[in-house]
Amino acid sequence: MHKVPSILAVLFLGCFYMVHSQNLVYNPSFEEHFKCPEELGNIDDDVPHWSRSTGGTTDYFHSCSSDMGVPKNFNGYQPADFGQAYAGLYLSAPNDYREYLQGQLKQPLRAGKRYEVSFYISLADKSGYSIRDIGVLFSSNKKKVNTRKVIKFQGDISRNSKYSFTEMRNWMYFTNTKSWSRVVTTFIAKGNEKFLTIGNFRDDRKSNLHKEKGVKKAAYYYLDMVSVTLLPDEYPFNDIQVNKIYRLPNVKFKTDEYELDHLAKTELKRLFQELEKDEKLFVTIHAHTDNDGTENYNNELSAKRAKSVAAYLTGLGLPKERIRWIGHGGKQPVADNATEDGQRKNRRAEFMISNGAFEQQDGITETLFEDGQ
Repeated sequence: MHKVPSILAVLFLGCFYMVHSQNLVYNPSFEEHFKCPEELGNIDDDVPHWSRSTGGTTDYFHSCSSDMGVPKNFNGYQPADFGQAYAGLYLSAPNDYREYLQGQLKQPLRAGKRYEVSFYISLADKSGYSIRDIGVLFSSNKKKVNTRKVIKFQGDISRNSKYSFTEMRNWMYFTNTKSWSRVVTTFIAKGNEKFLTIGNFRDDRKSNLHKEKGVKKAAYYYLDMVSVTLLPDEYPFNDIQVNKIYRLPNVKFKTDEYELDHLAKTELKRLFQELEKDEKLFVTIHAHTDNDGTENYNNELSAKRAKSVAAYLTGLGLPKERIRWIGHGGKQPVADNATEDGQRKNRRAEFMISNGAFEQQDGITETLFEDGQ
């Protein structure tokens, strides 16, 4: 299911892949375990390198168990896609009840470096709701908060904070119960982060929920294959990997603008040439703004920027069904917005290649390119 396109496979053997693509997460798919799970809320005792950040009862499932089994368990039916195990947690439940999953990194993150964080999720069959936002908190120390409710830390996030935080948003909500959806984003490390905590960091009042068919008044998700990788400062055209986000370093936007200049078009022609080599390659365009302006304005501006890139690629001859685009507004900065240079870096465009339609990226917001949009 997660195979690499043939034209790219030979490129994975170089030093770049070894340096920049090493997954820094211990036991990323929960295959290593101390014992077969027997009860709820057992991940601390059953799985090495993983724990709960709060008193919430985050779960562990494995095919060896009858009570906490795979693929059938108390919240539904979902086969594992990366072995025989996965985790499970409530990302929303009444009275601000939350569960979090905390993992350990193989080495501290490096200050100022850009990383990609991703994981696969599936909404449990019995969930009566799905959510729109999933957060990841990176910390230098292992977190343990004496609560069963939402973790509130926003006041601690600042330029001098020991925390890094990023949030994945799906405007169509994370609704997939049939298969696994990859959720992915990038962030800039503060430095020395050694742990990550995944969950919903919004309380009930701020959480965005969508009604589903399940019987429980909650949003419960299965989670698997967590990855944190160091990204290159610029992407190499001769070493593009599938399901990785790359920055287009020469696609730069002026304040409040979305037009492409000559350098941007030249770079996009090189990307088009790579996509032209294999009709099985599909591309998602991501665009961003700095933090000037309102959230709604920046969302619209980033969407226009993403669409301008998509329109140029289709104008070169890329079939419209092989491209989609999304604007993230100013929610995913890669530099400090307090400086002009930082704002310039944040006004950027990125892309991600997938192999065969968009099935492996359906966990992110998608807008198929159409003339009328």
